[in-house]
Amino acid sequence: MRVSTANLYEASISNLQRRQTALQTQQQQLTSGKRVLSASDDPTGAARAERALATIGRVDANQRSLEASRNSMALAESALGDAGELLQQARETLASAGNASYTDAERAALAQKLKGLRDQMLTIANRSDGAGGYIFGGQGSAQPPFLDRSGGVSYVGVPGQIQSGNLEDFPLTLDGRGAWESAASGNGFFVTDAGTNSLVPGQAAKGWIDSGTVSDPSKLTGLAYSIAISGTAPSQTYTITPAPTDGTPDTGTFTAGKALEFDGMSMTISGAPVDGDNFSLTPSTNSLKVFDVMDSAINDLLTPNRGGAQITQANNNALRDLDAVMTKLQSGRSQAGEVLNKLDGSESRMSGLKLYSQQEQSAATDLDMTQAISEFSNQQTGYQAALQTYAMVQRMSLFQYING
Repeated sequence: MRVSTANLYEASISNLQRRQTALQTQQQQLTSGKRVLSASDDPTGAARAERALATIGRVDANQRSLEASRNSMALAESALGDAGELLQQARETLASAGNASYTDAERAALAQKLKGLRDQMLTIANRSDGAGGYIFGGQGSAQPPFLDRSGGVSYVGVPGQIQSGNLEDFPLTLDGRGAWESAASGNGFFVTDAGTNSLVPGQAAKGWIDSGTVSDPSKLTGLAYSIAISGTAPSQTYTITPAPTDGTPDTGTFTAGKALEFDGMSMTISGAPVDGDNFSLTPSTNSLKVFDVMDSAINDLLTPNRGGAQITQANNNALRDLDAVMTKLQSGRSQAGEVLNKLDGSESRMSGLKLYSQQEQSAATDLDMTQAISEFSNQQTGYQAALQTYAMVQRMSLFQYING
């Protein structure tokens, strides 16, 4: 085969250019530390890296939502803890108000203390989240969610929660109405209370009734009942209306301090009830409000000239209701704590996913430095050899030989 001098030169130059291009690419990879500088370098590796990068972006967004939720739930848990402490102080105040030796003036002083605690609780209920919203604003509120009106405190926010909207749907707010205005009334099944005397209009009952307990849940009917006392002690009777459905007689001998049981319920009427006194039992509802309980207790303490039975009944009811709203707030606090625990678990999972995606991206695009340095050295040696070969070949022409 005949090979011309021009073809020999052209082949040598093409080889030099290829080696120079390969050396430049190797140098760029060493400088950047990346094996894949563009999608054309490794389409499969580039696709793997893009998928990993998209996953990292989603994890970063979820982590920002998680931190926002963590801050909100931590504030809510702290606020509910503060409210619980104030309610405990209120309970201690009410317990002391039941002292039979206290005068109306002394009870009025305790009412002022309760009013101060109530105002502090209102401040907690309207506590800001530090970002222009309110911890208990529900689904968002531009104004404080609890408004103190002449008829009492009312919730003016939007009930519910704001969720982050990502896969795990982290809560960003707490439902204020659910936490502060939805405790179960009474003992959670029925509500007891003393009424007036049917024979003497306007006269309060001379006895009082406790909160009652459930003796057999399967017999509960959910009906409202009244218990009327008739006769004079010690020969008194009671009448239950409507008649019990479990076969218990609707009337019988009444003894103060002895439990009455019917339709799965048990309650005790104490004191010295008189002929015509009435006591009521109504179904429990999830509508007991913290501030209504506080306001009712304050109003009772400010009411003068009450009898001993009225004071005892009012105090018993106030303590019962206060315990109910405390339990509800503690339940809300526990829920906030549970969310915080869940967030910790979610954060751990997301951190693991992010680390895996970063490793996947690295495996798809990063350069093996040891191998790359070795290849660069080989490319450099090959390029130098090609240059030397070309320098020798270009002097081996016929004209140079003739010119000798």
